[in-house]
Amino acid sequence: MTNFTRILAGSAILLAFISAPASPPARAQGAPQTVTLMKVDLATLATGYRTSKVVGSSVQNEANETVGTIDDLIVTPTGQVPYAVLSVGGFLGMGTHYVVVPANLLSVADKHMLLQGATKDSLKALPSFQYAY
Repeated sequence: MTNFTRILAGSAILLAFISAPASPPARAQGAPQTVTLMKVDLATLATGYRTSKVVGSSVQNEANETVGTIDDLIVTPTGQVPYAVLSVGGFLGMGTHYVVVPANLLSVADKHMLLQGATKDSLKALPSFQYAY
């Protein structure tokens, strides 16, 4: 599991903890509801990357060519694998092609997001991603 993946998982857990009610347990159809918390290694979490810093970052390949930009990060309902939505091509939002790659394929090298083996053409060849809303 990469630091990037750990940060996203930790963020989801923190969000669940913060949004959990502090007063008596919630009830659904009269049955008490509980929230299960897990311990998070804060020292490891602190070495990760904030999504606010990752979104908008340019993505480069190993030849230091910019191949896209991170437009968004998506966590599936099961929370197992976060995905990065990359924008490829276009100018000022016109003609932009959105694609999705598993976030664990991205790494950080010299403070840049790295997607090894990627080219603009290989990313443009991926199926286009469109947000549901």
